[in-house]
Amino acid sequence: MPAVRETLPDWQIAYADSNRAALDLLRERPYDLVLTDEQTKGREDVDLLRQIRLIRPHTRLIILTNESTPLDVIDAMRQRAFSYFSEPYSLTAFADMVRLATTSPVWDEGIEILAATEQWIRLLARGDLATADRLLQFIHEVSDLPPEEKQAVGISFREMLMNAIEHGAHFDPTQLVEISYVRAKHMVMCRVKDPGPGFNLQETQHAAANNPPDDPLAHVKVRKLQGLRAGGFGILLAQKAIDELIYSEQGNDVLLIKYLKPQEEAK
Repeated sequence: MPAVRETLPDWQIAYADSNRAALDLLRERPYDLVLTDEQTKGREDVDLLRQIRLIRPHTRLIILTNESTPLDVIDAMRQRAFSYFSEPYSLTAFADMVRLATTSPVWDEGIEILAATEQWIRLLARGDLATADRLLQFIHEVSDLPPEEKQAVGISFREMLMNAIEHGAHFDPTQLVEISYVRAKHMVMCRVKDPGPGFNLQETQHAAANNPPDDPLAHVKVRKLQGLRAGGFGILLAQKAIDELIYSEQGNDVLLIKYLKPQEEAK
């Protein structure tokens, strides 16, 4: 895998011709990261992960597979897989995840499943960027949607998650963001609840969503005056990508709703 060799130029890489052989290697010595083979099924790799946890509980594993189901992804999350990629996937995204797996802290994996079925997942995520990147990849794998709808849900969920981590958790890994993902027959819904005090969307002048029609970049000036980073388009992007974006009264709890077209309802 050229992407892996480029990402880990100074690492020693060992190869095993099967999951059983990989487990034998792990019994002999510890490894920091395990990558499964694309030719194995997702459920086989989850079984491997369960066995790894018994002998090397802190070894990180990224699953690569050509056959996967949402339940396989959920089980991988329960067993604290670091990430999950089913074909087809982006080599750039995969290389970035490998790099993240070799540089982020080991003390906590950062994602805790509270309850999960194929239709409804509830979890807690640590309030840092590395955990956000991992969670976005897991949700991408769980979403059994056509490309257009999958992209729309992914864009809006990413923007709301990043807002929750930045403005609610303040990039503090000790703070937790609560996430729900619901796949109903007629819609997909995501809920993001952050630990912050909340805000009033109508009074948030540093967000592009509140710009007047005659000044589409008004929020840029506000952000400069307040010393905020460039950006502020997250809420606007989410509003354009999905059908409904609903905030709670407090403002630290948001629902994202995407209604499915008739051809997706039969799935």
